[in-house]
Amino acid sequence: MARLFSFTNLMDRGYRYFFAYSGLRSVSKDLGDGTIMHCWIPKIYKPSKRNLVLLHGFGANAMWQYADILSHFTQKFNVFVPDLLFFGGSYTSRPERSESFQAKCVMKMMGNGFGVRQFNLVGISYGGFVGYSMCVQFPEAVERLVVCCAGICLEEKDLRNGLFRVSDIEEAERILLAQTPDRLKELMKIAFARPIKGIPNYFLSDFIHVMCSGFVKEKRELIQSILNDRRCSRIPKIDQPTLILWGEKDQIFPLTLGERLERHLGENARLAVIANAGHAVNFEKAKEFSKHLKDFLYDDSYSLMSSSPSFYSCREDELH
Repeated sequence: MARLFSFTNLMDRGYRYFFAYSGLRSVSKDLGDGTIMHCWIPKIYKPSKRNLVLLHGFGANAMWQYADILSHFTQKFNVFVPDLLFFGGSYTSRPERSESFQAKCVMKMMGNGFGVRQFNLVGISYGGFVGYSMCVQFPEAVERLVVCCAGICLEEKDLRNGLFRVSDIEEAERILLAQTPDRLKELMKIAFARPIKGIPNYFLSDFIHVMCSGFVKEKRELIQSILNDRRCSRIPKIDQPTLILWGEKDQIFPLTLGERLERHLGENARLAVIANAGHAVNFEKAKEFSKHLKDFLYDDSYSLMSSSPSFYSCREDELH
């Protein structure tokens, strides 16, 4: 039976209007070799501003994950919000599924596509993996990094040792790539410290149909690539000033992984923990989330060395 009304499509159109109202426009770039990347870019690029790239995590397209905080940054920065491969309007026919390949594609789009070769970067969850890889591969490009709830220092053995709510990759895939209302409810239960209750199955099914039914196989391979034979000792250290931002009650990537990353990076990083928030901290605590980003990214004199050991909180031309 045909769907007469889609709340998800309505919301998506609303986000598109909002991004356009905020001074951004939708662009798709052909990177060659069967790879297309979609990105929201400034309608008018201003060289006097610094550049900011916002990378999303698993779930809906990039708009849904950054709409609540976008207005805090468009006045100060030239903001770029790409869809990573197999999300939104981005895809590839190439077989690579690693965060390293995603990072190369984002950098190729920014540098060759838009002529932007230096920027600050925020990565939420999976976007944090990609952002970290960009720092490793293109250290001259990333000025500062914010990693939010991204288990970069996880190890494959953590699954077996009970660190996560799930004990194997297959169960993680079934939850993160929810294809039924019950699975989506389960995902919401572990992603939010206080999950919204009572959402009708119709709306959940509609969201899955619109946002989660495409590229399921490819997204499963992205998850497998992250977890397969991962060891913290193999992860290169980066030199960029790094803010590690975490929800206190994150059940997808527990806080211990944020603490592990802070130890791994040493004096270049500081950990900020937002109280009473889960993995979806950008939704649950958008105001506090934005404040931490602004404190870190806005202050030209910001120095990690002058911070406390660890801080907790409850061209004028148009781009073508």
